[in-house]
Amino acid sequence: MTLHGPGRIVKAALFLAAVALPASLLTTPTDATAANSLSMRGADVSTAQRALDLGAKYYDAGGTVRDPLDILKGLGVNYVRLRVWNNPASGYNNKAKVLAYAKQVKAKGLQLLVDFHYSDTWADPGTQKKPAAWSGHTIGQLQTDVYNYTYDVCNSLKAQGTTPDSVQIGNEINVGMLWDEGKVVNNDFTNLSLLLKSGYNATKACNSGTKVIIHTANSDSDEHARWFYDGIQSKGVNWDITGLSYYCPWHGTIANMGSVVADMKSRYGKDVVIAETAYPFTSANADSTGNSITSGCSGYPLSWQGQADNFTAVQNAARTSGAIGVFYWEPTWYAVKGNGWDPADINNSGNGWDNMAIFNWTGQVNPNIKWTP
Repeated sequence: MTLHGPGRIVKAALFLAAVALPASLLTTPTDATAANSLSMRGADVSTAQRALDLGAKYYDAGGTVRDPLDILKGLGVNYVRLRVWNNPASGYNNKAKVLAYAKQVKAKGLQLLVDFHYSDTWADPGTQKKPAAWSGHTIGQLQTDVYNYTYDVCNSLKAQGTTPDSVQIGNEINVGMLWDEGKVVNNDFTNLSLLLKSGYNATKACNSGTKVIIHTANSDSDEHARWFYDGIQSKGVNWDITGLSYYCPWHGTIANMGSVVADMKSRYGKDVVIAETAYPFTSANADSTGNSITSGCSGYPLSWQGQADNFTAVQNAARTSGAIGVFYWEPTWYAVKGNGWDPADINNSGNGWDNMAIFNWTGQVNPNIKWTP
């Protein structure tokens, strides 16, 4: 997920086309009957730390101010995802901040997923900028950079008693990471595979039980997902869990997403998670920064109920298709002045996600939303 321009999210120009499917596929999946369950019921709350530092309040369904982690846990969350940037201008989401917030996450009895962007700012299918400190490095140097940085963050978390339960080696790396050296050009996955192997090996050297996720936004089609994961598999890359982003305005119907999940699980024999999803509760905007998503999907109105129903349907489809987890992206990121999208101007840049959070503009939680096994 990347926020560009005045708060606009630029997704998948590369290998992410809008999927036009028949109306017959726009129906909501029925409740899951399969034995599979969602053991990773997650929330990415990477902006919550800054919001709380600014004095933001979060209210549960009864109107009581509580720690957002407690509210989310009460709604069924058992896993927290935190992104880590190498040296962001704002300081937020750097190693020190992640270490501090990981203590709170683990103290609540929640599991931890660390999302390595390997950048000083947002990384997604259209933008994978190297950290400034690694600028000009060769692919050989970047392998060492990835290994050392991944090991250092993981080992620092481990040393304070908050070993990550899982990590992502890159964020939405549809056509690679650490561009241009790690970009996939002319179907050549060689350099990317070297970087992914470095991240995997560093994670396992830190803690062999930590699961490694490789994450793309390729829930839109089997063709795109197979192109990527076949490509890295052909180069001998190991991973534990296949991670996919799914936002219905960008990636097509829920039914189509379920089909991709099932294909990924059967094709590679690995667990699958929806590493990101979200849905708007309104098309209105809370601040001067335009909303990243302004429209919904058939069958799900832009309302508290529509948001909750969409999330339930995503969970049901993922579960039925064999996924083991679903993560809501930035449910706590409501419009708090000073908690902007741009780490280079966090005080003034605003929030394009205020209509996608599960808390409204005064911090009240959507009373209908739940994470379910």
